[in-house]
Amino acid sequence: MSLASRAWAGGQLEEPLIDSVRTALSSAIANSAPPIPDFKSMDARLAYLRWLGAMNRQLARKTKEWQERREFLQTVWYESRRAGLDTGLVLGLIQVESNFRKFAVSPVGARGYMQVMPFWVRLIGDGDSSKLFHMQTNLRFGCVILRHYIDRERGDLFMALGRYNGSRGKPPYPNAVFAAGKNWDWHDIPQTERAADPTRPIEKSPGGPN
Repeated sequence: MSLASRAWAGGQLEEPLIDSVRTALSSAIANSAPPIPDFKSMDARLAYLRWLGAMNRQLARKTKEWQERREFLQTVWYESRRAGLDTGLVLGLIQVESNFRKFAVSPVGARGYMQVMPFWVRLIGDGDSSKLFHMQTNLRFGCVILRHYIDRERGDLFMALGRYNGSRGKPPYPNAVFAAGKNWDWHDIPQTERAADPTRPIEKSPGGPN
């Protein structure tokens, strides 16, 4: 069986890039290690660790290796927030695009977790599309591209998701991502509030800790 599993996905369309998008994508190719999160407070760090533990257990159904799950989730968390995206939505998009398969390839040639089209590497790199199978490169590209499309659509997430899939204006793909994203919503209470009121019901924190 080929290492590159097939994925259900459309394809992004080639278009001009603004300098900030080009810079963000170029830097991703040069990075090799998972990013290390930085936190402004201990509460924020603890919230992240609770999210990481919960998502790690949930992702175990898709990926067996603990270290691989941890590095993947750490990178998704970092790259989604770097791009101003909801982490749960990004995980939902990955579920729809590749079902968390690192080496997935769609019928139109989109690659990796977030099914990035090879032309993006040609636009900002050396044209080596195999780099899209590198975890951080793929996740950085996917998140930056989605942010780019959201900006192009003036904040309309429905239209941006359609553009990401090459099916702009059609509901099946955005609806599938929204539905899958609900699987990755996270519920938590800050530790200090939990200690002050143990009976307080758990509140929804979409996508993970802020």
